[in-house]
Amino acid sequence: MLSRSELLGQPIVYDNRGGGNGMIAGEIVARAAPDGYTLLMGGPATLTANAHLYRKMPFDVERDFVAITKIASAPNVVAAHPGLPARNVQELIDYARANPNKINWASSGIGTGGHIAIELFMMRTGTKVTHISFKGAGPALVSLMAGDVQLLVAVPGVFLQHLKTGRVRALAVGGLQRLPVLPQVPTLDESGLPGMQSGSWYGLIAPTGTPQNAIKALHAATVKVLAMPEINARLLADGAVPSGNTPEQLAKDIRAESAMWAKVIKQAGIRLD
Repeated sequence: MLSRSELLGQPIVYDNRGGGNGMIAGEIVARAAPDGYTLLMGGPATLTANAHLYRKMPFDVERDFVAITKIASAPNVVAAHPGLPARNVQELIDYARANPNKINWASSGIGTGGHIAIELFMMRTGTKVTHISFKGAGPALVSLMAGDVQLLVAVPGVFLQHLKTGRVRALAVGGLQRLPVLPQVPTLDESGLPGMQSGSWYGLIAPTGTPQNAIKALHAATVKVLAMPEINARLLADGAVPSGNTPEQLAKDIRAESAMWAKVIKQAGIRLD
């Protein structure tokens, strides 16, 4: 079987540049030579939310980047402490409306995907909950299991082992289809919130000006990797859904999600600078 590097005929070096909510890595790629050799593995923060959370950005997503393909999506899971009376989304909505601001709903930080997902939920349902911000999903999960907060929204990997033991309960997932790893958990869409989605995803991005033949080659190689049984199985086991869509579709998804988060962030008055 060909390795990932052999598909491209080039070695692949992973350069993990954390910090700045993804903006450090984004700036490096935005300023790189558009030769197909420097790419960004981007997600919602870097490509759709940050532009609305920060007054100054070191790059412009529309101007400085060109899409290659979405690697995978990881829809959020709305998870509850077992002591919460609500057993499904409609019961949660009813309970929240009857008890405004009495539900403590955790996130992994101000302006994170989990936080803006909470704001979106309140906007869509006309409910009010109390947002509790933690420094990461780990501390938020500990607080959820202890019963200090009643809800946490995060990607599936945060919850999977604890869902099996019953320490937390899944009310819904944020994709339009159920997750193979959680087939019994309904989507928000089928729980009375049509079209509502939230979660993380991973997209391969190149600097603007990268030749089309390089974009096509990178897209084709990535699709082949995603079709490898062991890669596909690993993503699904982690609660992610493999994609491999076209550059045009990824670009369209980025624009649509950016417009959605712009409205949510503005209405909620969230700022990170």
